[in-house]
Amino acid sequence: MQIRFESSPGEVSRMNTELLRENFLIQEIFQNDQVHFVYTHYDRMMIGGAVPVNQVLKLETYGPLKSEYLLERREIGIINIGGEGLIEADGESYQMNRLSCFYAGKETKEVTLASADPGNPAVFYMLSAPAHQKYPTRLFTKEDASPVTVGSAETSNHRTIYKYIHMQGIQSSQLVMGLTVLQVGSVWNTMPAHVHDRRMEAYCYFDLPEGQRVLHIMGEPTETRHLWVADKQAVISPPWSLHSGSGTSNYSFIWGMAGENKDYTDMDAVAITDLK
Repeated sequence: MQIRFESSPGEVSRMNTELLRENFLIQEIFQNDQVHFVYTHYDRMMIGGAVPVNQVLKLETYGPLKSEYLLERREIGIINIGGEGLIEADGESYQMNRLSCFYAGKETKEVTLASADPGNPAVFYMLSAPAHQKYPTRLFTKEDASPVTVGSAETSNHRTIYKYIHMQGIQSSQLVMGLTVLQVGSVWNTMPAHVHDRRMEAYCYFDLPEGQRVLHIMGEPTETRHLWVADKQAVISPPWSLHSGSGTSNYSFIWGMAGENKDYTDMDAVAITDLK
């Protein structure tokens, strides 16, 4: 588990490309038969990835957490962006089809991850946040998420939003999680942009064709910075920062939040004309 600390808006405004990527981009999150986590001090979110190919992977705790097991005081959301998979939580099995979302609440002692076919392994993206209340283990398919299509081809942001862990979906202590799929010909996400100083956010970009990239926009609205992001890479977004992007192709991304509230619509909009 890698630990990353917070950076103030003033610090970020002085960062060069290398420092921006070092602090906010997670490049090697998915590796075969390994579990990787980055612990960020933004709302103490843990951002992780796991690709079980030749073995079943167990989610273990880490020394700095000072916990007996990973979810002793935490909850976790897991979305599969690969082949068919299987999650077992405290003896119960859950079939993880592509774009299904699994949630386990605090005090879940054992979670294991597996793939149905090593030739087409599951690719599990994980977000874990501190939890102060226990909620039931749940599984949602993408159909359960009541997908909503918004935007338009004219503004290059025709997209479908799937909300999994939120106030009207899977219940959690503070975690919010879902994903967005952009249609062919659309490249802009979360535009007009917004910030929400009450909670941090993380993005994981996927289904980006080989050789293509997403230009992720971050920073204060009047001090924007950018990161070039490849397929299956994640970005940490501070509460005060924009989180928006435009791809050289259409793509999908998982969004997740933790912080003061679980209200999906809680955001402070920023007009496109005010961006600098």
